[in-house]
Amino acid sequence: MDFPEELKYTEEHEWVLVEGDLVSIGISDFAQDQLGDVVFVELPEVGDKVEVGKAFGVVESVKAVSDIYAPFSGEIIEVNAELPDAPEAVNNSPYEDGWMIRVKPDDLSDLDGLMDAAAYQAFIEEE
Repeated sequence: MDFPEELKYTEEHEWVLVEGDLVSIGISDFAQDQLGDVVFVELPEVGDKVEVGKAFGVVESVKAVSDIYAPFSGEIIEVNAELPDAPEAVNNSPYEDGWMIRVKPDDLSDLDGLMDAAAYQAFIEEE
């Protein structure tokens, strides 16, 4: 399983990558592995707002339907338009091709409470 060091992680198994004043969000390698084959991804629209702790999308797999939660509040600047037609990218490349949304956060300090790769690995080992 892969846990890139440059990412931050949430207890709901989302990953976060800060790129200047934008933040990309997706689900972790662990999450996609637990879900199994992803068959459908529902994402919000550009311009929508995400709110910390609230669901912004849905991932459906052969095993389950799971909400995707925003780890911070902000405005959606970009949506991965490839995912609705190629949801398998979440399984095949969760950190590159499987990104879901890019957001301009209201407050970057909201990211301070997220886990680094080592803390996330320890977290999932406890589950």
